[in-house]
Amino acid sequence: MVELFRHVFEVVRSDKDFILYRGRREDDESQVLVLSPVTEYPAPEIVKWLEHAYSLREQLDPAWAARPMAIARHWDRTVLVSEDPGGIPLDQLLGNALDLAFCLRVSTSLANVIGRLHERGIVHKDIKPSNVLVNSVTGQVWLMGFGIALRLAREPQSPEAPEFVAGTLAYMAPEQTGRMNRSIDSRSDLYSLGVTLYQMVTGGLPFTAIDPMEWMHCHIARQPEPPAQRAKGVPQAISAIIMKLLAKTAEERYQTGAGVESDLRRESAKKSGVKPPSALAPAFVVAP
Repeated sequence: MVELFRHVFEVVRSDKDFILYRGRREDDESQVLVLSPVTEYPAPEIVKWLEHAYSLREQLDPAWAARPMAIARHWDRTVLVSEDPGGIPLDQLLGNALDLAFCLRVSTSLANVIGRLHERGIVHKDIKPSNVLVNSVTGQVWLMGFGIALRLAREPQSPEAPEFVAGTLAYMAPEQTGRMNRSIDSRSDLYSLGVTLYQMVTGGLPFTAIDPMEWMHCHIARQPEPPAQRAKGVPQAISAIIMKLLAKTAEERYQTGAGVESDLRRESAKKSGVKPPSALAPAFVVAP
């Protein structure tokens, strides 16, 4: 049982639905993450989100995820208590393009983590910087935000009104919009990874839009400007990796997180002048 009254809390991040707190016990300095609804009486889907994230606790590994520990009552509301791996949300480091070497460390770690999640038979469905905790020194990352994750590899999608589509529109794969008569699978997370990496290396999203329908149109029909053209100093090979992740159809993307990780490790090794291990031979060869 988690006794939250023994903790001192600080806000890590907040949005329109949730506030994420880091709680530290005064007696032993142990830490937890507490995700709380913004309001005392949240909509039923908000509580369902917390309960679903908690239900996945046995499939999640603290080596790469902020693993849920308990559903509790605190501040007169239902909250989700998770293990705290440390780090800060990746979105707090964004705003401008990040140092390329750091980008490669973070992106390689994130591709590895997403691949390990998929090996557990889970599709996250909401990969984005605010759901990634990152060690700002080492680049190690942990995933959080599992409230709409799927246990199954595929889920048929029926068209819904844009305001009811689950996920975050700016990072959403084309098939996740429900407008393509395609199923969501692990490659949908890889598209969202591509949007995240694009933002890391350029300082901006591949698309901008003012309403849900425009966001959907961008993901389904518009081609983003390649990162190498958008920002100085982005190598063509890194740009090509990101553009492959952003392919409109899942078959044209990377097929696994391990494939993305392998190519990113190769490019990182090139930058550092270190030959990558042969076990990490690239799954996708990017033309120079």
